[in-house]
Amino acid sequence: MTTLAVDTSKFPVAERRMLKIIPMMIAMVAMIMMLGVFVAATGVVMQAKVPVVEAQFHGLLDSYYANSKEVRDSAASESQLNRDLAEINKFPSRLLELKLVGIGRILSGIFLVLFGILGALVMMPFRVRKVLRQLQQQA
Repeated sequence: MTTLAVDTSKFPVAERRMLKIIPMMIAMVAMIMMLGVFVAATGVVMQAKVPVVEAQFHGLLDSYYANSKEVRDSAASESQLNRDLAEINKFPSRLLELKLVGIGRILSGIFLVLFGILGALVMMPFRVRKVLRQLQQQA
């Protein structure tokens, strides 16, 4: 891609300032979009862990409830059955975190990518104006 040399000294002062910050705005938009993709990817990874954790949870439930009610109720306070019950009670909050935080990160990532696209669209008239002036000066 070739760039056309333009004498910006004939531009109004406000437009010259805008032309100076365009590269910085492009870099900011690119960083925002990369951050959005990263945040969304971490959310997808969290959502991918949900079936694995649910399978662990169901396996633990099956092993705990395989014992009769009398055995479960008469278990000593530091027994394996009580430790299993404590672990079972922790799983719902862990699953809820994976599901809700994962969805939140996916939505936040989508928002950041859309914000980056909006930034690119806002910069577009300035870049088009610059190209049109370059073409006018060549003609």
